[in-house]
Amino acid sequence: MAFTLPALPYAFEALEPNIDATTMQIHHGKHHQAYIDNLNKAIAGTPNGGKSLEELVQKAGSISPAVRNNAGGHWNHSFFWEILSPTSSGAPSGKLADDIHTTFGSFDAFKEKFNASGLTRFGSGWAWLIVKDGKLEVSSTPNQDNPLMDVAEVKGTPILGVDVWEHAYYLKYQNKRADYLGAFWKVVNWDKVAEHYSKAK
Repeated sequence: MAFTLPALPYAFEALEPNIDATTMQIHHGKHHQAYIDNLNKAIAGTPNGGKSLEELVQKAGSISPAVRNNAGGHWNHSFFWEILSPTSSGAPSGKLADDIHTTFGSFDAFKEKFNASGLTRFGSGWAWLIVKDGKLEVSSTPNQDNPLMDVAEVKGTPILGVDVWEHAYYLKYQNKRADYLGAFWKVVNWDKVAEHYSKAK
């Protein structure tokens, strides 16, 4: 069964001025679509052709680089679109907020650690907030890897992630990754993050 591009849950321009419409159009319609097209080609006529996206991602260490990279790209981006929102509350609430405070000391301290994870990821990759052994933890992965993969340095269940590939921010922020990460917090869908957290717990 071929994988398909999921529709965005908002308009391309909905995240402006934090993430511009042109970036969203290219990121979703070109980059994400390319991962899907290349994944479908890589699995066609192979035993991996019948596997779910989650199954492919979880066995990343034993599949070809083409399947690993493109399955990761498809999973990561599908996850990313859902944790963005034009009507962000600006901060978590409830159990998630309490546990972030307990784990990191404060919401601001958590954001600093998360931003540092994204800023220090050399080259291209992702920064994550994950649940590992029932606890919150910040990590990062290279390229299109994610914490669900058997090859991940820090394994866990992602509940929040940010794309720090240049294609995610270069048109608006040029090489200023820190500015992009600062704007990211204004469009986080904390309800979706809390939903992921509840399931992961």
